[in-house]
Amino acid sequence: MRAKVTKAIFPVAGLGTRFLPATKSVPKEIMTLVDRPLIQYAIDEARAAGIKEFIFVTSRGKSALEDYFDHAQQLESELRKKGKAELLEILKETNMDSGEIAYVRQHKALGLGHAVWCARRLIHNEPFAVILPDDVIAAEKPCLQQMVEAYAETGGSMVAAMEVPPEKASAYGVLDVQEDMGSVVSVKGMVEKPAPEAAPSNLAVIGRYILNPHVLKALNKKETGAGGEIQLTDAIAKEIGTERGVYGFRFRGQRFDCGSKAGFLQATVSFGLSRDDLKDELMAYLQEVIALDKAAQ
Repeated sequence: MRAKVTKAIFPVAGLGTRFLPATKSVPKEIMTLVDRPLIQYAIDEARAAGIKEFIFVTSRGKSALEDYFDHAQQLESELRKKGKAELLEILKETNMDSGEIAYVRQHKALGLGHAVWCARRLIHNEPFAVILPDDVIAAEKPCLQQMVEAYAETGGSMVAAMEVPPEKASAYGVLDVQEDMGSVVSVKGMVEKPAPEAAPSNLAVIGRYILNPHVLKALNKKETGAGGEIQLTDAIAKEIGTERGVYGFRFRGQRFDCGSKAGFLQATVSFGLSRDDLKDELMAYLQEVIALDKAAQ
């Protein structure tokens, strides 16, 4: 019987420079899509997948992120006095019990692999998940939950993958597929940010991983890869050809790159339109904007 995945690492040490000046004082991870911070979407997804321990790899200036998960006693008291039970329930979703959450610091921006390595002492010898909050995935069944169910069958290490057009392959790690089994593919290679003509497939790795602890042993070597950084994909690639193996998983859902301004805006519109309390007014506005744009042309 395979060990359950109960720990997840959230690399949140980045400076968020693409969102300056907002991120001068506000961590990008608590910028909101509609009325929920990016990090809340990641936490909700992890909880749905059975994650019990949440490990945040942070950096200087992220205290607001830590405060977000703490109990706001004064706010809760005021809401209770005013009988606002619905808002109290919403707040409960943001609270983390003592011992559920841990923070470790990444003092230098040396890459995603280095960020994961920083949490090594909290993982021990267990499989673990990695969730990048910039990648927000709208899905009927949360992406990581889909992966955990597939992992129970495959073991090894697993990466979430989506199909991308050739001209966008250079923005991702791309899988070289050994066997395509439908939603799951076995992997014989991984290429970090290949040129379009060199991409081995159209399956790009996005920010959801379930990793065998052996990946941490590879990261211990601190070998640098693309961009002079310690790449997580390089460490995962070392598992290819072992008895454990590496798998790609075609998740069911829509991924939004909220690390970019365009992706963040697209996600905001999409999540707004999915809300019964917002969709009619928002759709009417969008139709008005489109009509005005057509008239101007």
